[in-house]
Amino acid sequence: MKITDLLKPEGIKIGASAADQSDAIDQLVALQATVGNISDKDAYKEAILKREAEFSTAVGDGIAIPHAKTNAVKKAGLAAMTVKGGVDWNAADGKKSDLVFMIAAPEGEANTHLEILAKLAQMLMHKDFADALRAAKTPEDFLAVIDGAEAEKDAEAAAPAPAKSGLPDILAITACPTGIAHTYMAAENLEKKAAEMGLTLKAETQGSAGAKNVLTAEEIAHAKGIIIAADKNVDTSRFAGKQVYTTTVSAGINEPEKLISIINNNEAPIQEGTAASASAPAQKTSGWHTIYKHLMNGVSHMLPFVIGGGILTALAFLVDQPGLGTAAYGSSIPAAALFKTIGGEAFGLMLPILAGFIAMSIADRPGLAPGMVGGFFAKVGYDFAFLSTLDDTTLISGGFIAALFAGFAAGYIVLGLERLCDHLPNSLEGIKPMLIYPLLGTLIIGVIMLALNPIFAMINTALNGWLDSMGTANIVLLGAIVGGMMSIDMGGPFNKAAYVFGTGALAAGTAQGQVVMASVMVGGMVPPLVIALSTTFFRNRWTKQDRNAGLVNYIMGLSFISEGAIPFAAADPGRVLPSCIIGSAIAGALSAAFGCTSPAPHGGAWVVAVIGNPVMWLVALLVGSVAGALILSLIKKPLSPEESGLAK
Repeated sequence: MKITDLLKPEGIKIGASAADQSDAIDQLVALQATVGNISDKDAYKEAILKREAEFSTAVGDGIAIPHAKTNAVKKAGLAAMTVKGGVDWNAADGKKSDLVFMIAAPEGEANTHLEILAKLAQMLMHKDFADALRAAKTPEDFLAVIDGAEAEKDAEAAAPAPAKSGLPDILAITACPTGIAHTYMAAENLEKKAAEMGLTLKAETQGSAGAKNVLTAEEIAHAKGIIIAADKNVDTSRFAGKQVYTTTVSAGINEPEKLISIINNNEAPIQEGTAASASAPAQKTSGWHTIYKHLMNGVSHMLPFVIGGGILTALAFLVDQPGLGTAAYGSSIPAAALFKTIGGEAFGLMLPILAGFIAMSIADRPGLAPGMVGGFFAKVGYDFAFLSTLDDTTLISGGFIAALFAGFAAGYIVLGLERLCDHLPNSLEGIKPMLIYPLLGTLIIGVIMLALNPIFAMINTALNGWLDSMGTANIVLLGAIVGGMMSIDMGGPFNKAAYVFGTGALAAGTAQGQVVMASVMVGGMVPPLVIALSTTFFRNRWTKQDRNAGLVNYIMGLSFISEGAIPFAAADPGRVLPSCIIGSAIAGALSAAFGCTSPAPHGGAWVVAVIGNPVMWLVALLVGSVAGALILSLIKKPLSPEESGLAK
């Protein structure tokens, strides 16, 4: 397969005019649709914007490579565009992007195309190639440049490798969350810069197609140090005793000389806890960031169980009208019992999954089993008193807080076991992960949870009692706080903290917990609706491209997808964020004041049938969204008719 098998003349636009990044993305998405690469333009664009929200896909020197791997893609393909004057793509070097490739990668298919895309990403790192593409006058010229450069690269790859005088001086691992473009571009830049500096560097790429150019034990032993340029967890245990400098994949693209110099000048920390040099500040990660990374690994794996199980349980109550008002409500008819049984079991896995994947983030796979066992103990509430009576009627769950503790405790217990086992004979190496870690790790966390569960049960009981005892004024204030938090960073730490608090309160099974969940959900729905309403009714505040993009936010807002507002917030945070936060806080407060409840942890307006007091919940959503849209539209200056595209 060649690059031109993925890029067709109909998918190329030469000398395009784009008002901004959003406009450029719209045009590229349209090109992908024209050549038949995607089945759902909106879903594909949403995936592109979500990727941009993580960090910019601009790689510097006027090049941007937006990309997404999603089920909305029918077949792997490319779209490309040269842009007159370029557009601001939030590049680290501050340059506008005038050469843009958009990658469409399908989920769950063979990864042959990823190797082709990796080749393109590496070729774009060569200035002569990029400049030749910019100079192309027609799509056919553009493709001819690619064909010629690809033939040269293939010829180089096929030529016998020159004899090497020795092993690489420096090693690197590059990896990004999607593993499509940035992974390979960072590797290319690091290797190229090392050659310019008179050094040899080998980069292992951990992309979507798997690890390539894997580092050998001999190379690791010889190397002066290792650069980890990655935006996901990379196992560094094989680098014990070597310099290891960890940074972002974008730094590998934009600052290769700096990274190589840190290793070459012996300024990087030594793996396995040896004292690190103070001259490598980027390696230092705050304790909060480390905790947050482990927590989010647990939360991200937990959410499918929470959402699937929660909505199924809510449906059980919706269909069980015959049991309304009875003790059997929710399972008095077979259909309701089916939904409640499946949903309850799925929802019940929430705490073990949370704890297990927190522990796995800390200690890799050996931490998973002890973490899940600790999370299960947190769920059921077993303690030492239970062992003497085997009476489970007196057990009280430690709840969400106990599961968090179990996850972190299990992870660090397994890490401690790994350190202790370092002194065992090499002949026992094979039984450590299969016997020693799961056996001792599970035993230790089990004993700890048996001892501490009564304490966590007291905390959990007190928290539930506090929620139940909250008067109207207090619950309204709490609704305003969690609602507003959903808009602070729209998918970031504040948003996730509010959502996790809401799901934890919901899992407690109290009426007030459902009130909190309703406020959380309505608060998260407001930001996209603020944008949609403002772009619809205050058209002269927005460009034509903004107004078109704003329409999609109606669906995203009603679907409880806060991220729909991110591109607008990134472009104008000073006006968009305060407006959305105020609107979300108003909606959350009103929802709580009206006593609205949500037994479902997700779904937005599509699960309104299971919302308690649904009419007033929708009123809260409308009032908060309108308030936010009015504030935003009043503080945002009108554009000229030419800028807004409303000139007659």
